[in-house]
Amino acid sequence: MTEVAGVRLREMTGDDVPAVMTLERTLFPLDAWSEDMLRAELAEPARYYLVAESGDALVGYAGLWSGPPEGDVQTIAVAEQVWGRGVGGALLTELLLQAERRGVTHMFLEVRSDNPRAQRLYERFGFVQVGVRRGYYKGADAFVMRRVAGEGSHE
Repeated sequence: MTEVAGVRLREMTGDDVPAVMTLERTLFPLDAWSEDMLRAELAEPARYYLVAESGDALVGYAGLWSGPPEGDVQTIAVAEQVWGRGVGGALLTELLLQAERRGVTHMFLEVRSDNPRAQRLYERFGFVQVGVRRGYYKGADAFVMRRVAGEGSHE
């Protein structure tokens, strides 16, 4: 599919679920999805998930829900050892391209209010804050962000 900084992106399969769950629990210990939730997501046609691999290791994943004209970034996660190498941007780029192919013009997401690193990534791609969901995450609010096709930047 795509490669950036020695990391290859490809569509997620059921075989990836154990490795994804390990990364999910490491990165989101308070709000980790269950394995059943992830498998249910993979089974839905309105969903699209991909993984990032470095050698034999899974180092990231991302998911999209699409119900044109709207879509939602369900999740993006990148292993700490590859932070700053463009993996998050590559995952987000692939989600946005897939959303465009599916007819999505308005993308939404929630991001933890205490995660400025992720907020900056989304802002670089033209997402703007449009609301707040109080107590959405354990220990933090969520900023609701939106990106309209043709507005803002896209890397």
